[in-house]
Amino acid sequence: MLARLSLRQWMALILIFCLGLLGFGMYLQHVVGLEPCPMCIVQRYALVLTAVAATLGLATSSRLWQAMAAWLVLALSAAGAFVAARQSWLQWYPPEVVSCSRDFYGMIETFPLQRAIPMIFKGSGDCTAVDWTFLGGSIANWSFLAFCGMLLLTLWLIFRRR
Repeated sequence: MLARLSLRQWMALILIFCLGLLGFGMYLQHVVGLEPCPMCIVQRYALVLTAVAATLGLATSSRLWQAMAAWLVLALSAAGAFVAARQSWLQWYPPEVVSCSRDFYGMIETFPLQRAIPMIFKGSGDCTAVDWTFLGGSIANWSFLAFCGMLLLTLWLIFRRR
């Protein structure tokens, strides 16, 4: 049944999957209280851009534009998987000096407002900290698996069409 879905239908499923992951990330941040680290923010950007690419593939009926959107989803999924893999590596083998976190209030007190505001959007959590786990995997581990799943699915979609 799933093999019969069109590329547009698969793009709709990828879009829903990305939005679900983004929604869960917002839940963890705003309800559970987990602060995203800079690498988490980059992974969110990769999810947003993947969702935009899937929307482009969903919105067009041109096979060329659908193929271009699929390649874009593939590239963005690979980028997200790379960042998630790097964060997983940092969690498994943390460096002696943590360099990717900043305290929100420390930024406001230390830096002028025009420098502090961009830092706020970079995230404030520690990239090496494992604050949440599910079935033994951290958020970065699950993010890696999600990006790899989208990557493999998109590869299958691209080569299925040929």
